[in-house]
Amino acid sequence: MARTVLTVLGIILALWLVFGFVIPALFATLKFLFIIAIIAFLVVAAITLVGKMSR
Repeated sequence: MARTVLTVLGIILALWLVFGFVIPALFATLKFLFIIAIIAFLVVAAITLVGKMSR
């Protein structure tokens, strides 16, 4: 009986850990990388435009 209760508690803890920490951390990391990619794209586009206008 104790083994069953501890197994259920372990499963609940694992699900709480995944949905409470891992998934939000993953989305936060992806959002951060997406923002960095947009900034890098804007910098490259600006440099390209300035380079083509100066000719």
